[in-house]
Amino acid sequence: MKRTWSKRTAAVHGGARRSQYGELSEALFLTQGFDYPSAGAAEARFIEAGPDEFIYARYGNPTVAMFEDRLAAIEGAEAAFAAASGMAAVNGALMASVKSGERVVAARALFGSCLYILEEILPRFGVEVAFVDGTDLDQWRAAVTPGTRAVFFETVSNPTLEVIDTAAVAEIAHAAGATVIVDNVFATPVFSRAVEQGADLVVYSTTKHVDGQGRCLGGAILGPRDVVRGPVETYMKHTGGAISPFNAWVMLKGLETLDLRVRAQAASARAIAEALAGDGHLARVIYPGLPGHPQHALFPEGGTVLSVELAGGKDAAFAMLDRLDIWKISNNLGDAKSIATHPATTTHQRLSDARKAELGIGPGLVRLSVGLEDPDDLIADLKSALTGL
Repeated sequence: MKRTWSKRTAAVHGGARRSQYGELSEALFLTQGFDYPSAGAAEARFIEAGPDEFIYARYGNPTVAMFEDRLAAIEGAEAAFAAASGMAAVNGALMASVKSGERVVAARALFGSCLYILEEILPRFGVEVAFVDGTDLDQWRAAVTPGTRAVFFETVSNPTLEVIDTAAVAEIAHAAGATVIVDNVFATPVFSRAVEQGADLVVYSTTKHVDGQGRCLGGAILGPRDVVRGPVETYMKHTGGAISPFNAWVMLKGLETLDLRVRAQAASARAIAEALAGDGHLARVIYPGLPGHPQHALFPEGGTVLSVELAGGKDAAFAMLDRLDIWKISNNLGDAKSIATHPATTTHQRLSDARKAELGIGPGLVRLSVGLEDPDDLIADLKSALTGL
């Protein structure tokens, strides 16, 4: 009898399906369609497919199913639907949860593309969207009025690393009958407590830590089986947001080393944040793992990302970025390679200067996604780049 597995064991063995060949590494079923033994069997499968019966790759695939089951086991969710990208997952979770005339309340500190869906897309279809300071529970209480259909927030915001009290917001939302949808990328499945804290739907860009090596796009929506295999799956399969079998296979293999990678990256991120704290070139160092962070108690593990604000603004930020050797200038995160990003001119570029200021995204802010390199080398590279600014 199988005992309850830890996240680390589930990441290696969860959801496995073996063919008649007994392969040890999970098989890649690179097929978009499936053969039925008879016309009657095809009809029966379209009425109700069994747990290991598949119709079309947009609806499901054996490799994809392994990835979904394994990720759900790690997260502690009943089910998962694998999406083509993180933003396909965000869009799918929201669009499957609300309709015209309903209300969504969201934290205002969000990734730029998430803001676009909430500010531009949902209102086109008659959905009212209100924004609050995600760390202010009084604002949540005031905004989540009866009739609010859903709330949405990043458990750790991008790129200013505010940590939302998920349990407290979920209690407020559930009292009003609202669904709690969280983007959990920065917390990662390794450190996640979103389900036990009351999140109804948990969304990931698996492009980030799950792949972890910058290879493929992917996303996932996790939650109760009746929701994920009900309205979420219905919306995603009919609008084409499903992941490809190849990408799912890459993500599946990434899960095997997820725990080891994320814990090593988080340890390095903490060391880097401690080394940079007090540097005269920096106006602030933002990392939830530091005791001085306002929400340290909510996320003491800290995660794999920190942000720094250079006292000299954009010119100083660009000068530092251009002097880096090991760190790569890009806009991804959660990669094995350490990445530096200037959010004001890249990921959040479309926002007005006033909105950026409201969110704390100043011209000197640089987001640092810590990879798997030696932390001493990463610290030395940053210190060298800061010298002489």
